Amino acid sequence: MASRRKRAGVRPAAGTAARAAHATVRGSGEPPDHEQRLRALARERTRVGLALTAAVFVTYFGFIGAVAYAREALGALVVPGLSVGILAGALVIVASWLLTWVYVRWANDRYDPALRALGGR
Repeated sequence: MASRRKRAGVRPAAGTAARAAHATVRGSGEPPDHEQRLRALARERTRVGLALTAAVFVTYFGFIGAVAYAREALGALVVPGLSVGILAGALVIVASWLLTWVYVRWANDRYDPALRALGGR
């Protein structure tokens, strides 16, 4: 019966002695704790990536929205030869550089060392 379960991909019910035999992660040989830490690291990477992506979307589409609906405000001069729109466009570019720097810094300081500690490449 156990061999039929194994072939069919059926896992034993919780609380059975056979569950201990399936303590590795889907045949990878990795203990469940390793998989949990790897999944937690992946969730953290996703969370950071989504937060930075949201920041880029807000910055970029905020600027595009201002171009579409607040042309008069963007046309105002800050100093002769420099309008609010040109300044805002330059700040969108600078913001994207800064957000990229934040991600690279986070990845170098936290993600990569944690992945190496888990035995990843």
